[in-house]
Amino acid sequence: MPDHILAIDNGTQSVRAILFDLSGNIVAKAQVHLETYFSLQPGWAEHEADGYWRAVCEACRRLWALPEADRASVRGVAITTQRATVVNVDRDGKPLRAAITWLDQRRAETVPPIGLLWRTAFKLARVADTIDYFRGEAEINWIRANQPEIWEQTHKFLLLSGYLNFKMSGRYVDSIGSQVGYVPFDYKRQAWARGSDWKWQALAVEPRMLPELVEPGTVIGQVEAGVAEETGIPAGTPILAAAADKACEVIGAGCRRPQIGCLSYGTTATIITTSKRYVEVTPFLPPYPAAIPHHYSTEVQIFRGYWMVNWFKEQFGHLEREQAAREGVTAEHLFDALVDSVPPGSMGLMLQPYWTPGIRVPGREAKGAIIGFGDVHTRAHMYRAILEGLAYALREGKERTEKRSGVPITELRVSGGGSQSDAAMQLTADIFGLPTARPHVYETSGLGAAIDAAVGLGMYRDFDAAIAAMTRIGRVFEPIAQNQAIYDRLYRQVYSKMYKQLQPLYGHIAEITGYPERT
Repeated sequence: MPDHILAIDNGTQSVRAILFDLSGNIVAKAQVHLETYFSLQPGWAEHEADGYWRAVCEACRRLWALPEADRASVRGVAITTQRATVVNVDRDGKPLRAAITWLDQRRAETVPPIGLLWRTAFKLARVADTIDYFRGEAEINWIRANQPEIWEQTHKFLLLSGYLNFKMSGRYVDSIGSQVGYVPFDYKRQAWARGSDWKWQALAVEPRMLPELVEPGTVIGQVEAGVAEETGIPAGTPILAAAADKACEVIGAGCRRPQIGCLSYGTTATIITTSKRYVEVTPFLPPYPAAIPHHYSTEVQIFRGYWMVNWFKEQFGHLEREQAAREGVTAEHLFDALVDSVPPGSMGLMLQPYWTPGIRVPGREAKGAIIGFGDVHTRAHMYRAILEGLAYALREGKERTEKRSGVPITELRVSGGGSQSDAAMQLTADIFGLPTARPHVYETSGLGAAIDAAVGLGMYRDFDAAIAAMTRIGRVFEPIAQNQAIYDRLYRQVYSKMYKQLQPLYGHIAEITGYPERT
C-alpha cells in the first residue's frame, strides 16, 4: 500500500482536506466552504471559532467518502492555516469569543504604555508611528481594553493554527512557521521574545498565555480516539507541525532558493523569497518564519490583492458567470478572453492597488487609484488594468527585495487562485520580464504542509530532497518582447511615480472625510 500524507488547509474562504502521495500528487481532495465572516461593527471581521474545527471535521469525512481515499494509507497529518486570525480559549480549551480574523480592521484606543528608554529609541529610529500602529492593531490590546471579562478568563491566546493543533492533538503547541500576527515573537531568533523585549510592554499578554513553539516538521502528538471519531482520521496517526499558508505555498511551489520569487495571487497578493539570511525588505518590518526550520520568508504584501479581482467579477462579471453556467465552461476561461480582448497597457488605464494600505509602504493614508480614463475604455480595460496594477505593485516589491538582499530574482513561480488564469500568468511574465511558471498542482499550501510532514516522518532525509521529489513546474510563460517593452516604460515612467504624486491628495481626502481614520 502506498504511503500518503493528509494535509488540512484552512484558508479564508474554505477548508480543504487533501491526500498527497510522496511524489507530490493529489490522490484525493475534499473541500468545505466556510460561512463568510460576520461584522458586529463596521470594519470588524469575526468567525465562530468552533466553526473552523467543524469544517475541518466535515472536510475529512467527505474525503473518506471518496473511493480513491484510503484512510489506512495515511502516515501523518499536518495543518496549515490563514495567518493572523486569533482565538481566546478558557482552561477547558473552549473559545471564549468569536475568532478575530486577519481581515478585521478594529483598533485599540487604549494600549499598554511603553517605557521611556524604548520610546526614546523608537523616536530616534523614526519608527515611533510604526510601533504605535502595532499596538493599536493588536487584537490582544483591544480585547484587554474592551472585553476585560473575556481577558480575565483567557487561559491561552492562540493563532488559528495553534487552536486547530490543540483541537487535533490536545496540546497547546504551534509551529514557529505559523507566527505571523501581533504577538510577542522575535522574528530574528524565531522564538518568543526575551523578557526584556519591548513587545511585552506593547502587548497586554503574559508568557503563560502563549503556546509552546516547535519547528516545522516536528511531531506534536497523535490522533486520539475522540478526534478519530470526529474526523475519520485513524487513531494513532502522527500529527506534525507545518507552517502558515503563505510559507507552505512557497515550498509547495518549489521556491527553495532566494533567486526564485514566489508570487501568491490570493486574497492578499505577495512576493516571497526563501533565505537563510535575516533581511528586512522594509526597514524595521521583519521577514516571517519560513516553512523550513531556520529560514526566513522575505515578503512584500499587497493587502486585499486579488480581493479586487473578485470584487470586479462580482460587480461587473455577471455576463461571464451566466455564460459559463449556460455553456458548461469555467468562468475563468471567459474572464481570460475579456483580458485578451484589449492590448497590453490597457490603452493607458493605470491602476494603483492600495485598497487596504500597509504599515509603512505605502503609508497608511494610501488609497486605490485609477488614472488615464478615456472614452475608449470598457470594463475589459478595467479588468486588465486591475491585473496589471497588481503585477506592477509586486514588481516594485521584487525590486525592493533585490536591493535589500543583494540577490537578483531570476525566475518566478505563481500560486493562489490567480495562477489558474493564463492571461494573468502571461501579463505577469511580461511586466516582470522573467519566465513565470505555474506549479504542477494548484494546492501549493497543502503540498507545503505535506512536505513538512514527510520530512518530519523521515520519509525524506531533508527538505532539499523532499522539495525535489514532491514539487515540479507545470507550464512556463515566457515574456513577449513587445509587451515587455510597453510595460517597462509604463512601469518606470508612470506607475512608479503614481504614489508620490497622489500621496498629498490622499492626505487631504483623509483629513476632509475621515477615511481612512488617522491615528
